[in-house]
Amino acid sequence: MFQVRFHGRSGQGVVTAAELLAEAAFSEGRHAQAFPSFGSERMGAPVMSFCLIDDKPIRTHEPVTEPDALIIQDPTLLHQADIFGGFRGIAPPGRQSGRLGDEGYMLINSARGFEELGLDEFVKDFHRDRLLVVPASALALTHLGRPLPDAPMLGGFAALTGVVGLQAVLAAINAKFSVSVADGNAKAARAAFDFVADERKALRRCLSRSRDPARWPRRWPCAAPR
Repeated sequence: MFQVRFHGRSGQGVVTAAELLAEAAFSEGRHAQAFPSFGSERMGAPVMSFCLIDDKPIRTHEPVTEPDALIIQDPTLLHQADIFGGFRGIAPPGRQSGRLGDEGYMLINSARGFEELGLDEFVKDFHRDRLLVVPASALALTHLGRPLPDAPMLGGFAALTGVVGLQAVLAAINAKFSVSVADGNAKAARAAFDFVADERKALRRCLSRSRDPARWPRRWPCAAPR
C-alpha cells in the first residue's frame, strides 16, 4: 500500500488534495481512501490529510504514521511541527541513515531550494531526485488567479512518483470543480507536472555523474541549491 500524508493550513485545499488523489487512483482501477485529521478549524491552522492507494481493498482507516510520500503545501510548517515523523528515510536510533531514504518521496510548495529552507542537511540522506520543491502557489496564482496549491501539488506529485498519471489527476480536477475553476487548476497542475519532470531529469543527469551533490560543479544546471 502506498501511503501519502499531506501537510498544510486550513484554506489551502489540503483535504481536497487528498480526495482528488484518491479519485485519480480510483479512476486508474485501484483502491483508494482519503480522509482528514483536523486540528483547530480556524483559518490558517495546521491541517493534515491522508491518502491510501493499493491494488487490493483497503481495510484500514488509520492516520498515516509512516508515509511513503509527504506533500507539504505550506513551507512555514517545516520548522514548526514534526511533519517528518515516520517518513521513510529517517533512520531509527542506532541505525545508519541513508539507504532507507530510497523509499521516500517529498514535495514542498516553495520557490526556494532546500538550502534556503534550512533542509540541506536533512535531504542529504535521501535520493535527491525523490525530494523536490515546486512553486505551486505561484503557478496557481498565474493560472487560477488564486494562490491555492492543491491542484499543482498533485500535478507535481504525479511527475515525482508516477503513482498516478497526469491525465487521471486532470480528470479528477475536471470532475470536482466548475468549468472555469477546473480549467485554471488543470493548467496549474500541468505546469507543475512539467516543472517537476524537468527538475527530475536535471537531477538524474547530475546523479549519473556523481552521487554526491557536494561535488557537483556550479556550471551544472542542477547544481543550484534545491
